[in-house]
Amino acid sequence: MIHQLAAVDKRAKIGKNVTVEPFTTIAADVEIGDGTWIGPNVTIMNGARIGENCKVFPGTVIAGIPQDLKFEGEDSLAVIGDRTTIRECVTINRGTKASGATKVGDDCLIMATAHIAHDCVIGNHTIIVNGCGIAGHVEIGDHVVMGGLSAVHQFVKIGNHVMISGGTLVRKDIPPYVKVAREPMSFAGINSIGLRRRGFSNDKIFEIQKIYRAIFQMKMNVTQAVNYIEKEMLPTAERDEILQFIQNSPRGIVRGYGTGKD
Repeated sequence: MIHQLAAVDKRAKIGKNVTVEPFTTIAADVEIGDGTWIGPNVTIMNGARIGENCKVFPGTVIAGIPQDLKFEGEDSLAVIGDRTTIRECVTINRGTKASGATKVGDDCLIMATAHIAHDCVIGNHTIIVNGCGIAGHVEIGDHVVMGGLSAVHQFVKIGNHVMISGGTLVRKDIPPYVKVAREPMSFAGINSIGLRRRGFSNDKIFEIQKIYRAIFQMKMNVTQAVNYIEKEMLPTAERDEILQFIQNSPRGIVRGYGTGKD
């Protein structure tokens, strides 16, 4: 299943039923899980760990050294989960000594020309659309959809089930279950369509809407809104997830409704 025109180091650990197309280069310190397809003209460098039943399309570079001037050649990894598809010309850099690894979860779709920098952590079932740029140390949750040509500032955190409009400049943290859009980026409502597709009930979606109404529409600052939610709303997994995210957001969360004009 390895084409004779592919350059695969004999020390690389290649699983069963792996296909490697011509003109692909695979370095020595690489592990590829069973059933994965590696297309032509792919470069997989030292430190890559690719799961089972993945698809990697032409022009992609996985585990290139970080574009970080503090990088000193230390050993590190770029870890890709199972059943993830990486389309044409994506670049995923490996980690630095800060965390040791860049991680992309299971069942993700990383579309063409996206860039994922060093020490990022991408959750499961997440879609990164064409041309997105994700700077170092970014954390993105599960079931996130990141619109095309969006850019994420380093150290930003993005919660679960977030929908980011195409072309958005993400400079602040985005709490779970919301949509963001406009410039500067602002809250644009609950990701209700995405939540329904993933089995959330109408009552649960209404609960999430009520929480964000307190945060963004009741003319309280974030601290006041958090205190109000803790006192007035019954604890649930979703409520606690939102509050914990906000309380652990050193960059601060996205602004409320906006028109794009200050």
